[in-house]
Amino acid sequence: MNPTKVRNMDEFARLSGVSRPTLSKYFNDPNSVRPSSRARIEQALEQYDFRPNLYAMNQNRRLTKTVGIVVPYLADPFFAEIARNIEQRIIEAGYRPALYSAHGRPDLEVDILDGLRSLKPAGVLLAPLGRASVKSEIESFCRDVPTVLFDSNIEGMGAAFIGSDNASFVNQTVDYLVRSGSPPCFFEMKNPANPNANKRRLAYLRRMEELGFQPHVISVDGTGWAFEEIGRKGGLDVLERKALPTNTVLCSNDRLAIGFLSACCESSVRVGIGPDCDLRVASHDDHPFSRFTCPPLTTAAHDYEAVSERAVRTLFELIESGGKLDERLEVLYPARLILRGSA
Repeated sequence: MNPTKVRNMDEFARLSGVSRPTLSKYFNDPNSVRPSSRARIEQALEQYDFRPNLYAMNQNRRLTKTVGIVVPYLADPFFAEIARNIEQRIIEAGYRPALYSAHGRPDLEVDILDGLRSLKPAGVLLAPLGRASVKSEIESFCRDVPTVLFDSNIEGMGAAFIGSDNASFVNQTVDYLVRSGSPPCFFEMKNPANPNANKRRLAYLRRMEELGFQPHVISVDGTGWAFEEIGRKGGLDVLERKALPTNTVLCSNDRLAIGFLSACCESSVRVGIGPDCDLRVASHDDHPFSRFTCPPLTTAAHDYEAVSERAVRTLFELIESGGKLDERLEVLYPARLILRGSA
């Protein structure tokens, strides 16, 4: 046997050449993996000094094989896409995903967490509403159930937060728009449903000031999650009033931008980068439909794969450690600028 002590499942996965989900399946049920994978794992167990955390695994067997996934609004294609990525990884690890949507309602978010408690899940991946969440209920739930937050952070709650770096989104779009044309104004909702919108506004203000430009924030009326309609109505209003201070518009998110593009079409305002165009429009998120707008939308994209993979991996590390990490973990992934015809 190699005398080197293997500290955890991730290290053993690297040494054995077997994926982390396959190892989890093996240690729960050796017959659940292919014979070739089982042989490789057992050979590595003979070679290296590694044994899984039996306490944590036994504890999990007294619970269910369920992993809860809670999102603010499943009809939002961003949450549908990241939930799809997370579900696939949970299934590959031999667990059962249970997906819930709070539909933007704090009371329903609390009810979902109470219901999950009674199911005794192995762990939960939670994208909270944020400012609208009942923070005392979130804090209590995270004490009782191994929980990793994603997308929206609530400081100090959950064992970890995995998400996207909102400053990275805005810095990349602002820098590109300034290099390629006039500085952008920022188009947003007055009362955004998602707390990431506030971080993006602050990042816009900071970056414009760093570059020596006057920032202009246009906040339109609207509440809830009907972002496209809010963007359309707000866009029609500012276009009719000729209230845009620049011919470059940076939207807080792609769903607002889709509504704004609709308003431009209705108002016969041509969007794009050609000499006959009136406005440039860019945004954030890489919404699944953003490539199909007219013109296709320039945007800063989430790294869906990285966020979902790290969130699931961190949750399984938390489960294996008995429900606690040495310290609260925060991981932010940068955006990737995607240039299309709108800007």
